[in-house]
Parts: sequence; structure tokens; C-alpha cells
Amino acid sequence: MTTLKKGDNAPSFSGIDQDGNSHKLADYKGKKLVVFFYPKANTPGCTAEACDLRDNFERFQANNYALLGVSADAAKAQAKFKEKYDFPFPLLADEDKLVIEAFGVWGPKKFMGREYDGIHRTTFVINENGIIDEVISDVKTKAHADQILK
Repeated sequence: MTTLKKGDNAPSFSGIDQDGNSHKLADYKGKKLVVFFYPKANTPGCTAEACDLRDNFERFQANNYALLGVSADAAKAQAKFKEKYDFPFPLLADEDKLVIEAFGVWGPKKFMGREYDGIHRTTFVINENGIIDEVISDVKTKAHADQILK
């Protein structure tokens, strides 16, 4: 789906999280950044994925990683999702899809025989200098931390 690949510069994004705080690529210079896009807060796959990342958060921190979740959900939905599962990382409420489209993860999908536009579950691992180190499009929701920290 996305045309971004390993070695590309990460898009210079800017977005607002569940609490109204701004996050942009430049804020993470000097850290590795995991930007994970998920279709919808509080759905089974997205919950499994985010909880796996939460449960391994100390491993990420020990390896100089910051995490940022992104979906097109409203800030209120993201706040409820974060609070309900006690996520230690921010969730961008990208309702206008500026970040989603910058990373190229919005497009046609199929579910139970019907086609619609939506977010393709994709994770980008960005190095300390803003270069994409890895694009994971085959996300294993229950073992995603291991995919990233292999």
C-alpha cells in the first residue's frame, strides 16, 4: 500500500494526540520512533496490537525507542482507548488524515466481501535521523513488539 520504504526520509508529520498535545517528527530527533497505524480504537486487532506494545514498553525504552499510535479516531475516542488500557504512549487523533496520507496507509480495503477506504495496519520504524529503518505491513497484532525488536 505505502510507497515508503527502508532508507526513505520519514514524512515530516505533525499531529495532535488524545490530550491535544502536538507531536511532530522533529520532536523525536535522537530517538528511534515507532509510528504504528491502526484502523480503529477499541477493536479486537487494534487492542491486541497496542496492548502487546504496552506490555513490552520497557523493552522499547531500554533501546531508545519512542512509540506513537495513529488512527483517524477522534481525540475523545483515542483518550478513552488510552485510558481503558493504560497505554504509556500517545495516540494521534488524525481525523483529517494528514499523517495517515503522508505515510500512504489510507486506501481501498476489503472486509467480508465489501470494499471501502480505510487505514492499512502498518508500522514504520524511524531511526534517530528521521530515516525509515523498516516498514512492517504484515503486522502480527499479538506479537508486534517482537517483530519490531527482533
